[in-house]
Amino acid sequence: MKLLFVVMDGLGDRPISEFGGQTPLEYAKTPNMDKLASLGMNGLLHVIAPGVTPGSDTAHLALFGVDPYEYYTGRGPFEAAGIGLVVKEGDIAFRTNFATINPEGVITDRRAGRIREGTDQLAKLFEGLEIDGIEILLEAGTEHRAALILRGDGLSDQVSENDPHVERKEPLEFKPLDESPEAEKTARVLTSFVMKARTILNNAEINKKRVEEDLLPANYLLIRGAGKVPKLPNFEEEYCLETACIAGGGLYKGIGRMLGMHIIEDSRMSGGTTTDLSAKFEITHNALNDYDFVFTHVKGTDNYSHDGKYKEKSEFIERVDKELYRFLPENYEGDLVIMITGDHSTPCSFKDHSADPVPILIYSPDCRRDKVEKFGESYAVDGSLGHILGKHIMGIALNEMRLVRKFGA
Repeated sequence: MKLLFVVMDGLGDRPISEFGGQTPLEYAKTPNMDKLASLGMNGLLHVIAPGVTPGSDTAHLALFGVDPYEYYTGRGPFEAAGIGLVVKEGDIAFRTNFATINPEGVITDRRAGRIREGTDQLAKLFEGLEIDGIEILLEAGTEHRAALILRGDGLSDQVSENDPHVERKEPLEFKPLDESPEAEKTARVLTSFVMKARTILNNAEINKKRVEEDLLPANYLLIRGAGKVPKLPNFEEEYCLETACIAGGGLYKGIGRMLGMHIIEDSRMSGGTTTDLSAKFEITHNALNDYDFVFTHVKGTDNYSHDGKYKEKSEFIERVDKELYRFLPENYEGDLVIMITGDHSTPCSFKDHSADPVPILIYSPDCRRDKVEKFGESYAVDGSLGHILGKHIMGIALNEMRLVRKFGA
């Protein structure tokens, strides 16, 4: 018995007048998801709790049965783990951008012209750097993104960021957010680090060459999302399942890695709207041969939502649906439990996350079918699952796995 968990980021939405009052999911032609919905159980999922707007990080913790109120410290640790840094319990981790700052100290581009090459070489310039006995670890990610870790004694994640989140402004000062000596020390180390980093990056040959080529230099670091690396439960040990994580975004790979999942890497899975969906779901299909549980994350739905592009979001959902044919009962050899949902709602009218529940379907060969015929927000209201929380879904899925394992399809 296998379990496939597909999470379409930002799937939930609100009615669109141009769609006759339907959501992008409801308007989309989704025969495969509709078939699974008609053969399975449906409901509405409050990922964390009713009325709580999830972030993508806290949402995924909840979906995997991990209480974000107990374990979440910040996004930095997951981004660092997703990039590939080996994080240790107690490390202070941050999300980081390579940015451009002018001689007057004003940020001219928060993403250094969306630099695509050379950041890994820039990050290597910081190897072996220590400040006040604190080890500094900087790792480049994709484009302008990077992750930073401070490792040592007497540190705290209770520090502010230096990223103003807009251009044409000076960086913010790092400040302790409480009165502890640990927070004060961490703010002091970060302040010293960014000053050193500015000098190192300005003198880097890569940046000198970029200036000569009339490109923006990656000569500054914007640091945010502080979090102390927590000790998370091991997903495989918790549920006795060999697990695989298939995702393009560093955040989702980082969460999977910190939960003890096996990360399947492939350059075709960018994580955004340009990801090769056929490749992603073919990789998913193959992974089910080797793993009991496969988590596949799809990011494009959320990207279109944040841009308010409801037509493109609906079309992207249709593209995802076409790839799910592999997992229909008549096409998949073997017993398979399937869960499909979103990590949160991102209404195109908001262009941001909301606290609206998301539809969820759970199919197994032996499940109690309800009367829902289509997959969508308004249809899920009538499903047998009712309103459930994210922390409940693994228990429901495991129950279906046990039933099929015991009695057969």
